[in-house]
Amino acid sequence: MDFLLTQILTGLASAATLFLIAAGLTLIFGVTRVVNFSHGSLCMLGAYIGWSILSRTPRDPFSFIAGVLATGGLTAMCGVLLEVTLLRRIYRAPELLQLLATFGVVLMVQDAVLWLWGPGDLALARPAWLRGFVRIGEYRFPLYDLILIALGPLVLGLLWLLLHRTRFGVLIRAATENREMAGALGIHQRALFTTVFALGAGLAGMAGALLLPSGSANLHIDLTVIVDAFVVVVIGGMGSLLGAFVASVLIGMLHVFGVLLLPKITLVLIFLVMAAVLAIRPHGLFGKPIDEAHGPSATRILIGPTPRCLPWLGGTALLGAILAPFWVGPHVLNILTEAAIAILFASSLHILMGPGGIASFGHAAWFGIGAYAAALSTKFLAAPLPVALVCAPLVGGIIAAGFGGVVVRLSGVYLAMLTLAFAQIIWAIAFQWGAVTGGDNGILGLWPADPRGYYWLALGLCSLATLALRRAIRAPFGHALRASRDSILRAEAIGLPTARLRLVAMTIAGASAGLAGGLFTFAKGSVFPGYVGIDRSVDGLLMVLLGGIQSLSGPIIGALAYTALYDGLLQATTAWRFILGAVIIALVMVFPQGIAGAAARWRQS
Repeated sequence: MDFLLTQILTGLASAATLFLIAAGLTLIFGVTRVVNFSHGSLCMLGAYIGWSILSRTPRDPFSFIAGVLATGGLTAMCGVLLEVTLLRRIYRAPELLQLLATFGVVLMVQDAVLWLWGPGDLALARPAWLRGFVRIGEYRFPLYDLILIALGPLVLGLLWLLLHRTRFGVLIRAATENREMAGALGIHQRALFTTVFALGAGLAGMAGALLLPSGSANLHIDLTVIVDAFVVVVIGGMGSLLGAFVASVLIGMLHVFGVLLLPKITLVLIFLVMAAVLAIRPHGLFGKPIDEAHGPSATRILIGPTPRCLPWLGGTALLGAILAPFWVGPHVLNILTEAAIAILFASSLHILMGPGGIASFGHAAWFGIGAYAAALSTKFLAAPLPVALVCAPLVGGIIAAGFGGVVVRLSGVYLAMLTLAFAQIIWAIAFQWGAVTGGDNGILGLWPADPRGYYWLALGLCSLATLALRRAIRAPFGHALRASRDSILRAEAIGLPTARLRLVAMTIAGASAGLAGGLFTFAKGSVFPGYVGIDRSVDGLLMVLLGGIQSLSGPIIGALAYTALYDGLLQATTAWRFILGAVIIALVMVFPQGIAGAAARWRQS
């Protein structure tokens, strides 16, 4: 019994800091409707700023509290700077462009933190009062964790009083319920949004500082924290503080008891719970339907006829790619192979996001499934290369069809987060099922016998699959899919099976991404869990949005531009993350319709 109580208290302590992060994220989303992927970076900044303050102040409790509050204030100022310079300009942008811009912030902050504080972990030595403990039977429980347990309900109570007993709270709730009506009633939305963002950033900064006594400031906090925070916010319901608190406690308990009872699926467990909650309550435990009218509008543009010069340019580029092995070296040939695979991967995501209007934050799931299907068929079945490449799209398409059959009725940010959850489940399986997948060591020794011949094979398969996707979008299926995207009610009224159309689109996208993953496996000669990671999904989003979601050529141009930019910066400078993030933000601000969209507007003008 004492052991059980100790574990429960440990879960509650973990939930406290997670609630601080999720509370700030849900407040920001509830008012501004911004999918802020950089919220984890604010927590990471809080950890480093907190270390800089707390390591130089006296070791008494009062100084510690003052240091945490000062950290929150400084992080809030960073949040204000971010909101005023960037986010204020993209409040009306689709969620995916917001995600793209805030991911650019993540890259810039990572390099800035690396430059200011260095690559090493920074631990905070605990003073004597933080090393105290209480006895629970024969077990010792840290006193600091008890303080964190008390902090969670205290912050929830203070936020509740702020929202329900102050005029500022009334304005926040009004903007959360109906942003347009709040503006019509004369509420100064810019000032309100900036204040709420500062409050959310300050909470994230304080959470980062509170993590120091039991951890350290390191460069991995941002992505680790943001995934857990998104899970909490989605389970609780976007914009619900009570939902964030309940979900934080739930996730904290799952972390603790999952390690004890189900160690083999610890990483999968929270995403399985998230998927189960969304399947039963599509808007989370305490959430409400979200007005997403501004989101899909960016994709509601008819795809016009192909410019006459484009087939000639494409044919010339393809001919040059075919002849490339005769005049380039192995390194350039490897980059060209990756570019061809990137084009197929981006095109597979484009058919979902463009004609389908389906936002996917976890498209790497199908890429990774295809990669592992090809690798495992080679490893355990001794399948030759052609058979392994057939297995990749086949398995990817089948699993995508099964996933689509469950979630096809969902839409918007909840569907996007469910795709992220599914990708994380696949990543966790690949990471923890070491006996089959090799775990973090991966599966090695998958090189093709003839690199030049494999390049031509990959180029041919990627070209044919990409052309097939373009043809599907221009076919009656593509027109029907766009009709269901623009208005489900009207599409169903004229007899279109909207659910079936979306399911077919998910299956096609999964099979195409699976083929890209299988080709990538043999191009790299190995497969690792990172193939299913968040970075891979974000890469696909970057390619599609950089190229332009309204154009059939957008994913092709975006994949080529991103591959060239990434490889060029990686070789040219160690500050490639900062420069790449700045370029991404600049493109979002200057060319919100992507490179292909900007070119089309220039040609029309």
